[in-house]
Amino acid sequence: MSVPASALASKLRRLQDGVRDLDSVLIAFSGGVDSTLLAKVAHDALGGRAVAATALSPTYPAHLLEQARALARQIGIRHEWVQSEQMSRPRFTANPADRCYHCKDELFERLQPLARALDLRHIAEGTNLDDLSDHRPGLVAAAERGVRSPLVDAGLTKAEIRAISRELGLPTWDQPASPCLSSRFPTGLSITVERLTQVDRAEAVLREMGFREFRVRHHEDTARIEVPAEDFARFADERVRRDVAAAFKALGFRFVALDLSPFRSGSLHAPT
Repeated sequence: MSVPASALASKLRRLQDGVRDLDSVLIAFSGGVDSTLLAKVAHDALGGRAVAATALSPTYPAHLLEQARALARQIGIRHEWVQSEQMSRPRFTANPADRCYHCKDELFERLQPLARALDLRHIAEGTNLDDLSDHRPGLVAAAERGVRSPLVDAGLTKAEIRAISRELGLPTWDQPASPCLSSRFPTGLSITVERLTQVDRAEAVLREMGFREFRVRHHEDTARIEVPAEDFARFADERVRRDVAAAFKALGFRFVALDLSPFRSGSLHAPT
């Protein structure tokens, strides 16, 4: 469904005004659709008083690191890196139902001293209006730490963010969502660097084969692949099945399964 141009223009102005009101801001920047638009608008509105910061973490897909660097360069915004210590938090690595809370709390804890050092008044992140109806314990951490969510304040949905990004010439406008790798683990399965690396490399195999939207869910010795229904037919090709199975088993998985339900973001937390 297309979004009326007048509505987009109005919400973009609301976002721009909201960002200007912050006066100065450090943006939690993943290089995804939402944080890229936020970084672009903040840089345009505030210039050097807007800075992007990306966390270095084994939960961050490796292919997105260079992308984040390139996007910040394209936007022109100053880009900082912070070293995450998520893996030292037992409440995170145990992978409880509120894992995302501990992840985001650690991130914002790392960003707060950087914001102070750079004399930036606020920290902001890229939650959008649609996210509020999803399972997002990280939003609690943001609220507790006083982190701002300008896209929510502007009333922007994901579709509107993509449409505005396209108008602004951002290459992320049609980029598939790519949440942190810890989202590939069912609740209760402990998160380790080894398992995160397995998932990251397994997804890189699918990406190199031309798949665009997918998840590799980690179930200890089993990798469960989720793809959209239109990609099911590709797995009818014996060569594709053979190559995927061989690559995944080389990464340490004993079994490789294709989920017969189409890919759905957040499916590990959705009702059955």
